Amino acid sequence: MKNIIYVTGHKNPDTDSICSAIAYAEFKNKTGKIPAVAIRLGATNLETQFILNYFKVAEPELITTVKTQVSDLDIDIVAPISPDISLKMAWSIMKKNNINTLPVIDENDRLAGVASISNLAASYLDIWDNSILAKSNTTLENILDTLAAKCLFKSEDTFKITGKIIVAAMNPESTKTVIEAGDIAICGDREDSQSLIINSKACLLIITGNHPPKAEVVKLAKANNCTIILTPYDTFTASRLITQSIPIDYVMTKKNVLSFNTDDFIEDIKDIMLETRYRSYPVIDENNKVIGSVSRFHLISQNRKKVILMDHNERSQSVSGLEDAEVLEIIDHHRIADVQTGFPIYFRNEPVGSTSTIVASIFFENGIRPSKSAAGLLCAAIISDTLLLKSPTSTIVDELVLKRLAQIANLNIEEFAKEMFKAGTSLEGKTAQEIFYQDFKTFSLNNYKVGVSQVGTMYIDGFDSLKDDIITLMNKKSKESSYDIILLMLTDILNGGSVLIAAGEHKDIVSKAFNVTLTDNGVYIPGIVSRKKQVIPPISAAINQIK
Repeated sequence: MKNIIYVTGHKNPDTDSICSAIAYAEFKNKTGKIPAVAIRLGATNLETQFILNYFKVAEPELITTVKTQVSDLDIDIVAPISPDISLKMAWSIMKKNNINTLPVIDENDRLAGVASISNLAASYLDIWDNSILAKSNTTLENILDTLAAKCLFKSEDTFKITGKIIVAAMNPESTKTVIEAGDIAICGDREDSQSLIINSKACLLIITGNHPPKAEVVKLAKANNCTIILTPYDTFTASRLITQSIPIDYVMTKKNVLSFNTDDFIEDIKDIMLETRYRSYPVIDENNKVIGSVSRFHLISQNRKKVILMDHNERSQSVSGLEDAEVLEIIDHHRIADVQTGFPIYFRNEPVGSTSTIVASIFFENGIRPSKSAAGLLCAAIISDTLLLKSPTSTIVDELVLKRLAQIANLNIEEFAKEMFKAGTSLEGKTAQEIFYQDFKTFSLNNYKVGVSQVGTMYIDGFDSLKDDIITLMNKKSKESSYDIILLMLTDILNGGSVLIAAGEHKDIVSKAFNVTLTDNGVYIPGIVSRKKQVIPPISAAINQIK
């Protein structure tokens, strides 16, 4: 979607990732001109779901990629046309809108075909047989419009052309030899020719030069059910124009019509355009309704999606297709990693316990009060990321900001934290896969691919029955995705320690990093609660010592 800023946390989102994105989108909407919307890159965990429900905030939309799509382009927005309009009207619409093709829709507003300049040119250059109006089921309305005519008398019978077109420029006796019932006749102001045409049971008499017929002629037409119309054009011009009254349905392209959906990716449609080389292609929305057309020109001037990254600055953790997007800002509290931009951006990285602490500070620094619900979300995220200020990543800034936000949200911090941790940390009924992937991040440490999952729980003993399944899952993940080390941190929120379970070809690095011995792939280390501050740095240091 054009002119929207997507505010997104990392893959496998945790509470801070989701809540900081929602709150920062609120800030951008209060201060910026371009609408901002929070998105998520994966399923929300139980803790985050509890928080969103508690503060009555809708879950962000799930978006898996920010690759440029057709919806991001400034396509030609032209109303699709009906298949029964005339060639002349179709040409007028093309000239007015400076376009080369028009999508044609059926009675259900679905794509029926495409009318192009080449269709119109072919119809003009082709030599039509004189029964073309009958073959194409041309309507009286199309003829009136094409010839700028007015109807003097319309037959009571349903108007239907069954014959041919003739120009009655000869004397009546010669005309009599060629005219038949159901024909269309173009003539001037000769009363004898007009009477002959009507008496010959023609279905339509076209009088040129705006010469009104006599009353006797109109009376005769009524008696014979012959429609009479009057055009200001001369006979030559009228005979030249009349085939332009053919409905566009008769000449448009109906077979093998290529169209694109608004959700299609630009990289996919480029190849199709190169193979087919049409001037333009219809664009269909999510309801299969035609909304316009796209051409190669639009690809040259494509708009990239605008993105703000929250709670991460590492490509492997970020949204797919980031290389095609325009990164506007990064707000984070982790180490500086490898997201690259083509120009300077606003990058705010602080050594605090939560990205939400930074977001709240941005609100306050700009003299803006977050909404009660946003303040509540930010509170919850700070509590979650700092384990209620017990984590070594916690700072005095987190504590001060948390208290200020709690006042705005009218929240009892301790009571809310107990409810939140209880709702989010139960392992009962969860599969190994659900537990492992609820907060999994990938790190690149000196050419080593390291994956670390952290699960906080108040029921650490309930993990024993799942341990074997978790280890099997981790070993499979390390082989299939080429991880050197995969680590699970099962953090005991009450007692402030973590069980570390390691897998992967170089899992022995974990033993060296923490000077411990792994028993059945695992070990409990008291005081270890922070992935960012207490796990990644020692593993990185151990890797750097490898020669």
